[in-house]
Amino acid sequence: MTESWSRTRLWAIARKEIIQLWRDPRSLAMGFVLPILLLILFGYAITFDVRHVATAVVDQDGSSDSRALIDAFRSSGYFDITVRPARASEIGALLDRAAVQIALVIPPRFGADLGAGRPAELQAIVDGSDANTATIILGYTQSTVQQFSQRAGVRGVRREPPMRAESRVWYNETLESRNMIVPGLVAVIMAIIAAMLTSLTIAREWERGTMEQLAATPVGRGEVVLGKLLPYLGIGFIDVVVATGLGILLYQVPFRGNAGLLFATSLFFLVGASAGGILISAVTRSQLLATQLAMLLTFLPSYLLSGFMFAVSVMPRPLQALSVIIPARYFLVVTRGIFLKGVGLDVLWLPSLLIVVFALASLAIAMRVFRKELQ
Repeated sequence: MTESWSRTRLWAIARKEIIQLWRDPRSLAMGFVLPILLLILFGYAITFDVRHVATAVVDQDGSSDSRALIDAFRSSGYFDITVRPARASEIGALLDRAAVQIALVIPPRFGADLGAGRPAELQAIVDGSDANTATIILGYTQSTVQQFSQRAGVRGVRREPPMRAESRVWYNETLESRNMIVPGLVAVIMAIIAAMLTSLTIAREWERGTMEQLAATPVGRGEVVLGKLLPYLGIGFIDVVVATGLGILLYQVPFRGNAGLLFATSLFFLVGASAGGILISAVTRSQLLATQLAMLLTFLPSYLLSGFMFAVSVMPRPLQALSVIIPARYFLVVTRGIFLKGVGLDVLWLPSLLIVVFALASLAIAMRVFRKELQ
């Protein structure tokens, strides 16, 4: 038989869930306070920018050219010269204690070689225990040395390089990592919060013994699922608006796209994530187990496999294949595209379509799996 739908019964279930939420301060705090705390904490804590690199300099030359090179590193904005060892043999102990991240050794004939037009050597010893940071520091070092070389030339002779490259950065002109991280945080946090909140709904009915009363009513299972979904969709939508505002006002992340497109795709994403939480709740029938399972199935995939922390293209092939079924991967493409690139549906139609498919599929599966009958 086809299940009949009633707007009155649907609203009654939604109103019942709102009353339960109002009487549960912990769920309200999880819905309104936790997303803001996570956005502020992660927004400041997660960064790929490397600044204030602790640097040791061993100047064995002592010439004006070596001092100019040291000044170039100091004024670059990336290096803090904290130690000036007298001998190169002291560098190993400094790196062992993590007192410095890079050591520069300027050989005795640095200035003479530079003045005579001969290649002047500079030794850079980098702590490679953190490979990503070491790679960034090496990039800063090479850029600083290249700029110094172009300015210095040969004494009295200006050598122009045969080729000059001019770079232009689009979408994130200042190369600030938070401009990339904050739009991604909106996707990750919404996936976690929506699933965790709704994962308690059906399980709460079973643990409190109110499922017997619900089973005695003429309310259909589709009405139960949608009725319980609606209040959390409202909470999630408010969270998206607040998170977007914080990203723009607090972190100064540029917003160049269409707000309507962002909120529309956010709504569908919240429907899918919330329906997934209800599915978990219907299967487990335990609030503790539902919360743990929701965290496992949303936080880890959204954080690690969506492209938020690591680009999908650099992951091993099996993980790339697994990331295809992670909805946050597509929502992250949408949020970054709208925030930073200002692109519209003509570019984001595929990830937006996949988010809609995810929402409808999750909702259909949740309705099918949920059973109002007592077993």
